[in-house]
Amino acid sequence: MELTLLGTGAPAGLPRPDCPCAACATALGPDARAATALLVDGVLLLDLTPGAAFAAARAGRSLGGVRQVLLSHPHDGPAVEVPAGLPQPGRVPDGREQALPTGHRVRAVAMDTPGTGYAVTGPDGHRLLYLPPGGAPAGLEEGTPHAEPYHMVLADVVGRPDALARLRAVGAVGPTTDVVAVHIDHDVPPGAELRRRLAAAGATVVPDGTTLVVGAYEDAPHVPRRTLVLGGARSGKSVEAERRLEAFPEVLYVATGGTRGGDTEWAARVATHRERRPGSWRTVETCDLVPLLKDEGPPLLIDCLSLWLTYAMDAVGAWDDAEWANGGERGLRERVRELAAAVRETRRTVVAVSNEVGSGIVPATASGRRYRDELGRLNAAVAGECEQVLLVVAGQAMVLRG
Repeated sequence: MELTLLGTGAPAGLPRPDCPCAACATALGPDARAATALLVDGVLLLDLTPGAAFAAARAGRSLGGVRQVLLSHPHDGPAVEVPAGLPQPGRVPDGREQALPTGHRVRAVAMDTPGTGYAVTGPDGHRLLYLPPGGAPAGLEEGTPHAEPYHMVLADVVGRPDALARLRAVGAVGPTTDVVAVHIDHDVPPGAELRRRLAAAGATVVPDGTTLVVGAYEDAPHVPRRTLVLGGARSGKSVEAERRLEAFPEVLYVATGGTRGGDTEWAARVATHRERRPGSWRTVETCDLVPLLKDEGPPLLIDCLSLWLTYAMDAVGAWDDAEWANGGERGLRERVRELAAAVRETRRTVVAVSNEVGSGIVPATASGRRYRDELGRLNAAVAGECEQVLLVVAGQAMVLRG
């Protein structure tokens, strides 16, 4: 089953008309995208968009053989003109299946937003799932296995990463499923940044006009198993770390800061973090990281190592010069070695967050300088065991490794 993407953008396209944002200003050449529309084997058109006939011609395809046109979402704005010879667009009722004379079968998938997803099975038995913009399948319950993974899924990965997480949770997306991002909008700068974010979710993006073969596994982007995210205060490092796992189910969020009774400002910080996490994630408050890294289980998001270091330095009496000299330094080094070894040996997917310090003001106290130095050593030790290391500055992630 062949699939030609006549467009891969949001309904308004990219760049959006008259939008002055930086993402739209740089969406040029292959990063410019018409509204998403898919041509399946030349006989089935999913979503009719303005200029679909011209888009097909540019891709070396024709709409002359289309036998069915299906819409996936309400189309705002002026009505789209139906090219001559094309069937009138329609929608399949949720849960119903429609068979085409060509041997293709289309089943309508209920969504949690206005719109319809379509599961298409080709005459060769290969299966694809196409989801509308801003939508995720409704009624998927974790623990209820899907019949088998789709060969290809096309979805709004940037806008609804939780849709991909739901599909993974029930086995509808497996290790060999090609995940292609469509409905691309200006929420993320195009080009390298878009590809980087999608790769972290195990998804790809292709230019308009690309033809893909469903079932010909294209080797999905490699998702690093161990990632260290560094950054300064309010740099966006925690958001970046969370974004890397939001398309995966059952994430265990490890909060090393704990609670601080009576500190309302700290409580507000913790609440902000909790509110933006997906509801399917679990949270544990602990600094005992080594057992978690040694255990089997879902991905870990550790936020953050700098607070773990504070705990470890408290435990060895590192703030007191005499205790530091009489075994405290040696004790801390052992704890850091044990943690780095656990990161090296872990079988889990891990994203760890830490503060990058030491690039500016020198702390005025000996204990402050000691903490700064030890955090630098800790970051270097953990980074050495990670496939990918990122530095976040002003909300922009720079890849240092991987």
